[in-house]
Amino acid sequence: MFITFEGIDGSGKSTQARLLAEALRVTGREVVLTREPGGSPGAEEIRRLVLEGDPDRWSAETEILLFTAARRDHLERTIDPALTAGKVVICDRFADSTRMYQGLSRGDLRATVDTLHRLMIGREPDLTILIDIDPAVGLARAKGRQGHEERFEDMGLALQQQMRAGFLGLAREFSARFRLIDGARPAEEVAADVRTVVQAALP
Repeated sequence: MFITFEGIDGSGKSTQARLLAEALRVTGREVVLTREPGGSPGAEEIRRLVLEGDPDRWSAETEILLFTAARRDHLERTIDPALTAGKVVICDRFADSTRMYQGLSRGDLRATVDTLHRLMIGREPDLTILIDIDPAVGLARAKGRQGHEERFEDMGLALQQQMRAGFLGLAREFSARFRLIDGARPAEEVAADVRTVVQAALP
């Protein structure tokens, strides 16, 4: 089963992906925990290009190509082999983030994202968990990490507000695979809801 976590920056999805992986391993399942951009050596190299540096470093069109290249390598080297081996793959972000951050953030490029996805990726998650949180809270959390990968956070609150609205729209568009979870609670409460959702969906 291919499970993805989505949400705005600082929503807690990375923590929840890790907690879910730990919980499933305890039950005896083989789990691959991965992330995007990244998840394979080549994709991790591209990650540094797109997440570090000046906010204006790349155009949205160039970013779409970089993210698609990273995702293709990730799919070939990590995701598909694990699924073929019968493992559960849990991924922190996938194509839905590109639909939002590059497809919406600087113009209407969603059709371009979807065309590239169809041509080069061709896979959707079995289950997508959207961790929803107030954009101001999420941005404060994300900036509080004081890491080097803050290029998108540096684009400001307006982008995070736009992304939240976009993710909620995606949850309606792909309602069969999306599950919405309130992230404005203690991590363990959120994790309990995540486990309930996943256990109901797992074969």
